[in-house]
Amino acid sequence: MAQVPRGVIPVTVHVKFETPEDLEDAIFDLVSSCKDGAVCRGSNEVTKAAERGSAKLIIMAEDINPPELLAHIPMICEEKDIPFGYVRHQEYLGKESGLPDGVKTASIALLEIPKSFQDKFENVTNKIKDAKN
Repeated sequence: MAQVPRGVIPVTVHVKFETPEDLEDAIFDLVSSCKDGAVCRGSNEVTKAAERGSAKLIIMAEDINPPELLAHIPMICEEKDIPFGYVRHQEYLGKESGLPDGVKTASIALLEIPKSFQDKFENVTNKIKDAKN
């Protein structure tokens, strides 16, 4: 195993499983479909939604710095039985969730899944379960 230089924190501190490319694509498709609905953006709002149990799905970016910013969210999700997943870049997450070009977000929470996108939601959550195993 390669050693991490002193003072450098690996980006994967908050990442609990590897996200295959097809899962990331499915996540972006779902997020883009639901971006006009109830969506929380940013670690503080996402944490609140997770703690309240109001989030249906939480997505976190892998490239955040410092990674400890999101380290608590997977634990809350597991406690509250909220599915969570990852995408590589916070800029893409911001764009797909409806933020202006160039605006990044470390995490988002989908609070509602419209019935017309329920199949996409189930596809994503099933792929997340598979990726965790």
